[in-house]
Amino acid sequence: MIVLDPDYNILAANTAYKRQFGAVDRPYIGHKCYRISHHYDVPCDQAGEHCPMKRAFELKGPDRVLHIHHTPRGPEHVDVELRPILDARRDVVAYVERLSTVRHASARPSADGLVGRSPRFNVALSAVQRVGPSMLPVLLLGESGTGKELFARAVHEASERAGGPFVVVDCSGLSETLFESELFGYEKGAFTGANARKKGLVETADGGTLFLDEMGDVPLSMQVKLLRLIESGTFRRVGSVETQQADFRLVAATHKPLQQMVADGLFRQDLYYRISAFPIHLPPLRDRAADIPMLVDSFLQRGGTTKHRVSVESEAMARLQAHDWPGNIRELRNVLDRARLFADDGIVRAEHLPEELGLGPAARLAVPSADSPVNDRPSNGDDELARRVAGFSGTRRELATLLGLSERTLYRRLKALGLA
Repeated sequence: MIVLDPDYNILAANTAYKRQFGAVDRPYIGHKCYRISHHYDVPCDQAGEHCPMKRAFELKGPDRVLHIHHTPRGPEHVDVELRPILDARRDVVAYVERLSTVRHASARPSADGLVGRSPRFNVALSAVQRVGPSMLPVLLLGESGTGKELFARAVHEASERAGGPFVVVDCSGLSETLFESELFGYEKGAFTGANARKKGLVETADGGTLFLDEMGDVPLSMQVKLLRLIESGTFRRVGSVETQQADFRLVAATHKPLQQMVADGLFRQDLYYRISAFPIHLPPLRDRAADIPMLVDSFLQRGGTTKHRVSVESEAMARLQAHDWPGNIRELRNVLDRARLFADDGIVRAEHLPEELGLGPAARLAVPSADSPVNDRPSNGDDELARRVAGFSGTRRELATLLGLSERTLYRRLKALGLA
């Protein structure tokens, strides 16, 4: 914690601040907070960031924000809460700022966990910090490959249950019978092959967090039992009449449009409202391209079989940043795993990447298909897109899939051409 005057000067700091953010060669008492924390020459709001001091002054009350601060260890995510001190006339005379380092995410390359510092990533991480200490159910929404399990684990680690188990249930591909026995467990003799009592994943998550991945794939017939579990906190093992008590924090995730599924009768409305108390939208990788170099460095630190450190040349990095990444972070990791096998000298070069990578949507569209005549090649990607639209009779989603684009990216390009 530190004390600030209304002119951003640091007046005092406690021992914890000195230990976490102080350094012998970096005096901070009497210095501007934005210079110490951000190395800025102007306050945060003038540098394009949210300034909690400005907001706290306007509110005459506390404000909270997630910032990236410079520390002796390098840039780190810091949860900042600022409270004004008011005099008898309710004028602000000083501020008390509480700073908590976020341990479950890194603002620099890391061998494990969440990595990022782009604005969209920070919004999602800030939401995790907000909801973590509560017991509210969390619903993680986003495209496939955006790191839902890592964000779910971050919710767990930000909670008071961080010392308990974190149990993952993959809801995709489970039949009704298998889903029930996996989730609730079963008694000996409940069905053929049940030779002993087995604890279900709900029991395994006792005192911790239960993460239901791909929630949109839960069979409709099982959704009512899941609703009962969430509402009453009770369940019964398969083959048992005894009611068991459940004690877990629920985090669910899906890439499917649950609200549309509710409208179509494919997902129970009451269950949707129970699991979506606190939705967090995870950004696709194309919306956080600034994080790609950091993610690349992080993945190259993880799980490599080569003995030497692997790096990426500038041309290859430019292609990685130009790619639209429809498969998001999972696709990036797969590309790097493949490329490192060709990096005999420890350097990933452009020729080690897939041919289509980094061309960008327009350039990829400009490449003629196998049935396009050679003398009929479009002059640019927009011409090709307009021609594809004119000859296509399906939905926009189907066209996006055909072109290898996200539906959102396709919509933006169609809108720019007046074809939306």
